[in-house]
Amino acid sequence: MEEYKKKKILCVGLVCLDIINVVEKYPEEDTDSRCLSQRWQRGGNASNSCTVLSLLGAPCAFMGSLSSGYVADFILEDFQKFHIDVSLVSERALCELPASVVISNINTGSRTILHMNRNLPDVTAEDFSKVDLHQFKWIHWEGRNAEQQVQMIQQVEVFNRPLPPQERITLSVEIEKTREPLYQLFPHGDLVFVSKDVARHFGFQSAGAALKGLYSRVKQGAVLVCAWAEEGADALGPDGVVLHSDAFPPETLVDTLGAGDTFNSAVIYTLSNGGSLQDALTFGCTVAGRKCGFHGYDGIAEMSAL
Repeated sequence: MEEYKKKKILCVGLVCLDIINVVEKYPEEDTDSRCLSQRWQRGGNASNSCTVLSLLGAPCAFMGSLSSGYVADFILEDFQKFHIDVSLVSERALCELPASVVISNINTGSRTILHMNRNLPDVTAEDFSKVDLHQFKWIHWEGRNAEQQVQMIQQVEVFNRPLPPQERITLSVEIEKTREPLYQLFPHGDLVFVSKDVARHFGFQSAGAALKGLYSRVKQGAVLVCAWAEEGADALGPDGVVLHSDAFPPETLVDTLGAGDTFNSAVIYTLSNGGSLQDALTFGCTVAGRKCGFHGYDGIAEMSAL
């Protein structure tokens, strides 16, 4: 069992470059204004989740595509800084690295994102078939090329089948974007994160209503989780009881970029260490709220002791 606990958490999805511009107010169109600061930061949902997991003390790995060049060198160096295993990164030499220009309003904490992804393909089920699954206790998929990701998940299910329950890899998926192909991921996670945007797309006006309305889409025994910004987050498991945690906003809202990735990671971290679903939900809201009080992620490291 101790050996199982030491296994890594793998996050599959996007890494990109975030160019973050911190401003006092959102700029008007066709004006010229100065930023308070500007920085480069490694971004992408799965990449950010690895950052938070590592800072909380969990050994983790990232699987995704990366271009070549000096921007990719910056990304790889940053992964190494956070002790994230990048041995499963697929380098695509002739592609461009996705990039996001982020406008971060220091007075409201809002983040406005312009994203560019021209020609970098996502990792495929064939790429995934070469992975040694014995090194992982948990694998998380950021919903992207869903048909390929379903095939990846099926490979893990085959791997899990002969193992005793306590040694099986736990599977989680994140359905964040309102794109129809992503909804095929609902029945393929032991833990499914559904975003506020997706919940509202289906016509639900609260996390609790979304969980009750969407739970029939997940597989038997799964947990469905929905975070609802300043209203906190809810979770629903096979017992039919909706659990809730309030949000824990910082004294001053500074930077909400990556708050959702932080929440997901803190939930996964707690559950992967044997914590209860209520504890995971509360810890997720606590860490995500704290993260909104500073730029970037470095302040999360101190929260692993909570």
